[in-house]
Amino acid sequence: MENIEKLFSFIDEYAENIAKEHELTYLDSVLETLNTWLDGEVKPVGFEPSKEEIRKAIQLTLLKGMRQSAQPNHQMTPDSLGLLLGYFVEQFYGKEFKSNNKMIVLDPALGTGNLLLTVMNLVGDKIKGVGVEIDELLIQIAASSAELEKQPIALYRQDALENLMIDPVDAVICDLPVGYYPNDEIAKEYEVKAQEGMTYAHHLFIEQSLKYVKDGGYLFFLVPDHIFESEQSALLNKLITQKAWIQAVIQLPDELFSNKAHAKSLFIVQKKNETDKPVKEVLLAKVPNMKNMKALELFFAKVQKWKKEQKG
Repeated sequence: MENIEKLFSFIDEYAENIAKEHELTYLDSVLETLNTWLDGEVKPVGFEPSKEEIRKAIQLTLLKGMRQSAQPNHQMTPDSLGLLLGYFVEQFYGKEFKSNNKMIVLDPALGTGNLLLTVMNLVGDKIKGVGVEIDELLIQIAASSAELEKQPIALYRQDALENLMIDPVDAVICDLPVGYYPNDEIAKEYEVKAQEGMTYAHHLFIEQSLKYVKDGGYLFFLVPDHIFESEQSALLNKLITQKAWIQAVIQLPDELFSNKAHAKSLFIVQKKNETDKPVKEVLLAKVPNMKNMKALELFFAKVQKWKKEQKG
Protein backbone atom coordinates (compact mmCIF):
# COMPACT_ATOMS: atom_id res chain seq x y z
CA MET A 1 0.00 0.00 0.00
CA GLU A 2 2.90 2.37 0.68
CA ASN A 3 3.83 2.74 -3.01
CA ILE A 4 0.17 3.21 -3.98
CA GLU A 5 -0.20 5.98 -1.37
CA LYS A 6 3.00 7.68 -2.54
CA LEU A 7 1.89 7.45 -6.16
CA PHE A 8 -1.59 8.77 -5.36
CA SER A 9 -0.05 11.73 -3.53
CA PHE A 10 2.26 12.39 -6.48
CA ILE A 11 -0.62 12.43 -9.04
CA ASP A 12 -3.04 14.21 -6.69
CA GLU A 13 -0.72 17.07 -5.76
CA TYR A 14 0.34 17.67 -9.34
CA ALA A 15 -3.29 17.55 -10.54
CA GLU A 16 -4.47 19.95 -7.81
CA ASN A 17 -1.79 22.45 -8.85
CA ILE A 18 -2.75 22.20 -12.53
CA ALA A 19 -6.45 22.57 -11.67
CA LYS A 20 -5.78 25.82 -9.76
CA GLU A 21 -3.30 27.23 -12.26
CA HIS A 22 -5.36 26.56 -15.40
CA GLU A 23 -8.89 26.51 -13.92
CA LEU A 24 -9.49 22.92 -15.06
CA THR A 25 -11.64 20.25 -13.46
CA TYR A 26 -9.78 17.77 -11.28
CA LEU A 27 -10.34 14.92 -13.80
CA ASP A 28 -8.94 17.01 -16.66
CA SER A 29 -5.97 17.84 -14.45
CA VAL A 30 -5.39 14.14 -13.66
CA LEU A 31 -5.26 13.47 -17.41
CA GLU A 32 -2.79 16.33 -17.84
CA THR A 33 -0.67 14.89 -15.02
CA LEU A 34 -0.61 11.40 -16.55
CA ASN A 35 0.43 12.82 -19.92
CA THR A 36 3.18 14.93 -18.31
CA TRP A 37 4.42 11.77 -16.56
CA LEU A 38 4.38 9.90 -19.89
CA ASP A 39 6.37 12.70 -21.51
CA GLY A 40 9.02 12.29 -18.82
CA GLU A 41 8.67 15.85 -17.50
CA VAL A 42 7.73 14.58 -14.04
CA LYS A 43 7.82 11.14 -12.43
CA PRO A 44 7.56 9.55 -9.01
CA VAL A 45 10.90 9.64 -7.20
CA GLY A 46 12.51 6.90 -5.14
CA PHE A 47 10.63 3.82 -6.35
CA GLU A 48 9.56 2.00 -9.52
CA PRO A 49 5.80 1.27 -9.29
CA SER A 50 4.32 -1.96 -10.65
CA LYS A 51 1.47 -2.06 -13.18
CA GLU A 52 -1.06 -2.75 -10.45
CA GLU A 53 0.30 0.02 -8.20
CA ILE A 54 -0.04 2.46 -11.10
CA ARG A 55 -3.59 1.29 -11.87
CA LYS A 56 -4.71 1.49 -8.23
CA ALA A 57 -3.19 4.93 -7.67
CA ILE A 58 -4.82 6.28 -10.84
CA GLN A 59 -8.09 4.67 -9.75
CA LEU A 60 -7.98 6.53 -6.42
CA THR A 61 -7.50 9.88 -8.16
CA LEU A 62 -10.33 9.11 -10.60
CA LEU A 63 -12.67 8.17 -7.76
CA LYS A 64 -11.86 11.50 -6.12
CA GLY A 65 -12.55 13.32 -9.40
CA MET A 66 -15.77 11.44 -10.07
CA ARG A 67 -17.11 12.29 -6.63
CA GLN A 68 -16.55 15.95 -7.49
CA SER A 69 -18.10 15.84 -10.98
CA ALA A 70 -20.94 13.39 -10.18
CA GLN A 71 -21.69 12.72 -13.85
CA PRO A 72 -23.80 9.59 -14.41
CA ASN A 73 -21.45 8.20 -17.09
CA HIS A 74 -18.43 8.67 -14.80
CA GLN A 75 -18.68 5.42 -12.86
CA MET A 76 -16.00 2.84 -12.20
CA THR A 77 -16.27 -0.90 -11.69
CA PRO A 78 -15.03 -1.75 -8.15
CA ASP A 79 -11.72 -3.63 -7.92
CA SER A 80 -13.32 -6.63 -6.25
CA LEU A 81 -15.63 -7.15 -9.25
CA GLY A 82 -12.78 -6.69 -11.72
CA LEU A 83 -10.69 -9.31 -9.92
CA LEU A 84 -13.64 -11.71 -9.72
CA LEU A 85 -14.35 -11.28 -13.41
CA GLY A 86 -10.66 -11.82 -14.17
CA TYR A 87 -10.77 -15.06 -12.17
CA PHE A 88 -13.58 -16.36 -14.37
CA VAL A 89 -11.78 -15.29 -17.55
CA GLU A 90 -8.84 -17.42 -16.35
CA GLN A 91 -11.14 -20.36 -15.57
CA PHE A 92 -12.74 -20.36 -19.02
CA TYR A 93 -9.56 -19.63 -20.99
CA GLY A 94 -6.97 -21.61 -19.04
CA LYS A 95 -5.67 -23.54 -22.08
CA GLU A 96 -5.36 -20.42 -24.24
CA PHE A 97 -3.23 -18.70 -21.61
CA LYS A 98 -0.72 -21.56 -21.77
CA SER A 99 -0.20 -21.03 -25.52
CA ASN A 100 1.98 -18.31 -27.04
CA ASN A 101 -0.89 -16.54 -28.76
CA LYS A 102 -2.34 -13.46 -27.11
CA MET A 103 -6.09 -13.36 -26.63
CA ILE A 104 -8.01 -10.35 -27.89
CA VAL A 105 -10.51 -9.12 -25.29
CA LEU A 106 -13.09 -6.39 -26.01
CA ASP A 107 -14.70 -4.03 -23.51
CA PRO A 108 -17.41 -2.15 -25.45
CA ALA A 109 -18.15 0.19 -22.53
CA LEU A 110 -14.55 0.96 -21.60
CA GLY A 111 -14.92 4.09 -19.46
CA THR A 112 -11.51 4.85 -17.92
CA GLY A 113 -10.32 1.32 -18.73
CA ASN A 114 -10.18 0.21 -15.10
CA LEU A 115 -12.08 -3.07 -15.58
CA LEU A 116 -10.12 -4.14 -18.68
CA LEU A 117 -6.78 -3.16 -17.12
CA THR A 118 -7.65 -5.03 -13.90
CA VAL A 119 -8.23 -8.21 -15.90
CA MET A 120 -5.13 -7.68 -18.08
CA ASN A 121 -2.90 -7.05 -15.06
CA LEU A 122 -4.31 -10.12 -13.29
CA VAL A 123 -3.81 -12.48 -16.23
CA GLY A 124 -0.35 -11.19 -17.12
CA ASP A 125 0.89 -10.63 -20.65
CA LYS A 126 -1.56 -13.00 -22.36
CA ILE A 127 -4.16 -10.41 -23.42
CA LYS A 128 -4.42 -7.65 -25.97
CA GLY A 129 -7.27 -5.28 -25.20
CA VAL A 130 -9.79 -3.51 -27.41
CA GLY A 131 -11.90 -0.74 -25.90
CA VAL A 132 -14.79 1.37 -27.18
CA GLU A 133 -15.85 4.56 -25.37
CA ILE A 134 -17.75 7.64 -26.56
CA ASP A 135 -16.67 10.03 -23.78
CA GLU A 136 -13.54 11.89 -24.90
CA LEU A 137 -12.12 12.53 -21.42
CA LEU A 138 -12.64 8.93 -20.25
CA ILE A 139 -11.02 7.37 -23.32
CA GLN A 140 -8.03 9.71 -23.04
CA ILE A 141 -7.59 8.68 -19.39
CA ALA A 142 -7.84 5.02 -20.47
CA ALA A 143 -5.17 5.59 -23.14
CA SER A 144 -2.75 7.26 -20.72
CA SER A 145 -3.37 4.63 -18.02
CA ALA A 146 -2.75 1.77 -20.45
CA GLU A 147 0.46 3.38 -21.71
CA LEU A 148 1.78 3.93 -18.18
CA GLU A 149 0.96 0.31 -17.33
CA LYS A 150 2.52 -0.85 -20.62
CA GLN A 151 -0.65 -2.72 -21.58
CA PRO A 152 -1.57 -3.05 -25.28
CA ILE A 153 -5.09 -1.67 -25.81
CA ALA A 154 -6.52 -0.51 -29.16
CA LEU A 155 -9.03 2.28 -28.50
CA TYR A 156 -12.04 3.44 -30.52
CA ARG A 157 -13.89 6.63 -29.64
CA GLN A 158 -17.46 6.16 -30.81
CA ASP A 159 -20.93 5.04 -29.83
CA ALA A 160 -20.36 1.33 -29.22
CA LEU A 161 -23.82 0.48 -30.57
CA GLU A 162 -23.02 1.79 -34.05
CA ASN A 163 -21.03 -0.33 -36.52
CA LEU A 164 -17.57 -1.11 -35.11
CA MET A 165 -14.45 -1.28 -37.28
CA ILE A 166 -12.96 -4.18 -35.33
CA ASP A 167 -12.23 -7.81 -36.20
CA PRO A 168 -13.99 -10.54 -34.19
CA VAL A 169 -12.45 -10.92 -30.72
CA ASP A 170 -11.80 -13.95 -28.51
CA ALA A 171 -13.78 -12.71 -25.51
CA VAL A 172 -15.89 -9.80 -24.26
CA ILE A 173 -15.94 -8.34 -20.77
CA CYS A 174 -18.33 -5.53 -19.89
CA ASP A 175 -19.89 -3.77 -16.94
CA LEU A 176 -23.04 -3.04 -18.91
CA PRO A 177 -24.36 0.54 -18.99
CA VAL A 178 -27.87 0.27 -17.53
CA GLY A 179 -30.80 2.37 -18.69
CA TYR A 180 -32.60 3.42 -21.85
CA TYR A 181 -30.71 4.05 -25.09
CA PRO A 182 -31.73 7.42 -26.59
CA ASN A 183 -30.98 6.82 -30.31
CA ASP A 184 -34.00 4.99 -31.69
CA GLU A 185 -32.65 5.08 -35.27
CA ILE A 186 -29.74 2.84 -34.25
CA ALA A 187 -31.79 0.71 -31.84
CA LYS A 188 -34.28 -0.26 -34.57
CA GLU A 189 -31.52 -2.28 -36.30
CA TYR A 190 -31.34 -4.64 -33.29
CA GLU A 191 -33.34 -7.78 -32.60
CA VAL A 192 -33.89 -6.73 -28.97
CA LYS A 193 -35.47 -3.39 -30.02
CA ALA A 194 -38.45 -2.68 -27.77
CA GLN A 195 -41.82 -2.85 -29.50
CA GLU A 196 -42.84 0.41 -27.85
CA GLY A 197 -40.74 3.24 -26.43
CA MET A 198 -37.00 3.25 -25.84
CA THR A 199 -34.88 0.09 -25.65
CA TYR A 200 -32.64 -0.88 -22.75
CA ALA A 201 -29.01 -0.05 -23.53
CA HIS A 202 -27.79 -3.09 -21.59
CA HIS A 203 -29.82 -5.38 -23.88
CA LEU A 204 -28.38 -3.68 -26.96
CA PHE A 205 -24.83 -4.05 -25.63
CA ILE A 206 -25.32 -7.79 -25.17
CA GLU A 207 -26.55 -8.18 -28.76
CA GLN A 208 -23.72 -6.01 -30.12
CA SER A 209 -21.12 -7.98 -28.14
CA LEU A 210 -22.41 -11.27 -29.57
CA LYS A 211 -21.88 -9.85 -33.09
CA TYR A 212 -18.22 -9.07 -32.46
CA VAL A 213 -17.05 -12.17 -30.58
CA LYS A 214 -15.80 -15.24 -32.45
CA ASP A 215 -17.95 -18.37 -32.61
CA GLY A 216 -17.32 -20.31 -29.40
CA GLY A 217 -16.03 -17.22 -27.59
CA TYR A 218 -17.12 -16.38 -24.04
CA LEU A 219 -18.75 -13.16 -22.90
CA PHE A 220 -18.62 -11.96 -19.29
CA PHE A 221 -21.24 -9.35 -18.40
CA LEU A 222 -21.99 -7.53 -15.16
CA VAL A 223 -25.78 -7.23 -15.43
CA PRO A 224 -28.65 -5.93 -13.27
CA ASP A 225 -29.89 -8.66 -10.92
CA HIS A 226 -33.38 -8.61 -12.43
CA ILE A 227 -32.37 -8.45 -16.09
CA PHE A 228 -34.77 -11.25 -17.04
CA GLU A 229 -37.73 -9.83 -15.14
CA SER A 230 -38.29 -6.59 -17.10
CA GLU A 231 -40.98 -5.91 -19.70
CA GLN A 232 -38.31 -6.20 -22.43
CA SER A 233 -36.73 -9.43 -21.15
CA ALA A 234 -38.60 -11.77 -23.56
CA LEU A 235 -36.75 -10.26 -26.54
CA LEU A 236 -33.39 -10.61 -24.78
CA ASN A 237 -34.16 -14.17 -23.76
CA LYS A 238 -35.06 -15.06 -27.36
CA LEU A 239 -31.80 -13.55 -28.66
CA ILE A 240 -29.64 -15.43 -26.13
CA THR A 241 -31.47 -18.72 -26.79
CA GLN A 242 -30.79 -18.35 -30.53
CA LYS A 243 -27.19 -17.11 -30.40
CA ALA A 244 -25.56 -18.38 -27.21
CA TRP A 245 -25.36 -20.98 -24.46
CA ILE A 246 -25.68 -19.72 -20.90
CA GLN A 247 -22.74 -20.90 -18.79
CA ALA A 248 -23.23 -19.22 -15.43
CA VAL A 249 -25.35 -16.75 -13.49
CA ILE A 250 -23.48 -15.64 -10.38
CA GLN A 251 -25.10 -13.29 -7.91
CA LEU A 252 -22.67 -10.78 -6.41
CA PRO A 253 -22.41 -9.96 -2.69
CA ASP A 254 -25.09 -7.58 -1.36
CA GLU A 255 -22.54 -5.46 0.52
CA LEU A 256 -20.93 -4.32 -2.77
CA PHE A 257 -24.02 -2.26 -3.57
CA SER A 258 -25.25 0.64 -1.46
CA ASN A 259 -28.74 0.27 -2.94
CA LYS A 260 -30.26 -3.18 -3.48
CA ALA A 261 -31.96 -1.87 -6.62
CA HIS A 262 -28.48 -1.45 -8.16
CA ALA A 263 -27.30 -4.98 -7.31
CA LYS A 264 -25.61 -6.91 -10.14
CA SER A 265 -24.80 -10.45 -11.18
CA LEU A 266 -22.07 -11.91 -13.35
CA PHE A 267 -23.68 -13.40 -16.46
CA ILE A 268 -21.44 -15.66 -18.58
CA VAL A 269 -22.47 -16.95 -22.00
CA GLN A 270 -20.73 -18.71 -24.88
CA LYS A 271 -21.50 -17.80 -28.49
CA LYS A 272 -22.79 -20.91 -30.25
CA ASN A 273 -20.52 -22.77 -32.65
CA GLU A 274 -20.52 -26.10 -34.48
CA THR A 275 -17.99 -27.95 -32.31
CA ASP A 276 -18.98 -27.18 -28.70
CA LYS A 277 -22.09 -28.20 -26.80
CA PRO A 278 -24.11 -26.44 -24.10
CA VAL A 279 -23.04 -27.15 -20.53
CA LYS A 280 -24.74 -30.05 -18.78
CA GLU A 281 -25.78 -27.75 -15.97
CA VAL A 282 -25.69 -23.94 -15.79
CA LEU A 283 -23.66 -22.73 -12.81
CA LEU A 284 -25.99 -20.88 -10.44
CA ALA A 285 -24.21 -19.48 -7.42
CA LYS A 286 -23.89 -16.53 -5.08
CA VAL A 287 -20.51 -15.03 -4.17
CA PRO A 288 -20.16 -14.84 -0.37
CA ASN A 289 -18.98 -11.78 1.52
CA MET A 290 -15.56 -11.14 -0.02
CA LYS A 291 -14.01 -10.53 3.40
CA ASN A 292 -14.87 -14.10 4.44
CA MET A 293 -11.85 -15.96 3.06
CA LYS A 294 -13.07 -19.42 4.11
CA ALA A 295 -16.41 -18.95 2.36
CA LEU A 296 -14.63 -17.58 -0.73
CA GLU A 297 -12.37 -20.65 -0.87
CA LEU A 298 -15.45 -22.90 -0.77
CA PHE A 299 -17.05 -20.81 -3.54
CA PHE A 300 -13.98 -21.11 -5.80
CA ALA A 301 -13.81 -24.86 -5.09
CA LYS A 302 -17.45 -25.14 -6.18
CA VAL A 303 -16.64 -23.32 -9.44
CA GLN A 304 -13.69 -25.59 -10.19
CA LYS A 305 -15.75 -28.71 -9.41
CA TRP A 306 -18.46 -27.46 -11.77
CA LYS A 307 -15.89 -26.86 -14.54
CA LYS A 308 -14.53 -30.42 -14.22
CA GLU A 309 -18.03 -31.91 -14.27
CA GLN A 310 -18.86 -30.19 -17.56
CA LYS A 311 -15.97 -32.04 -19.26
CA GLY A 312 -17.01 -35.47 -18.05
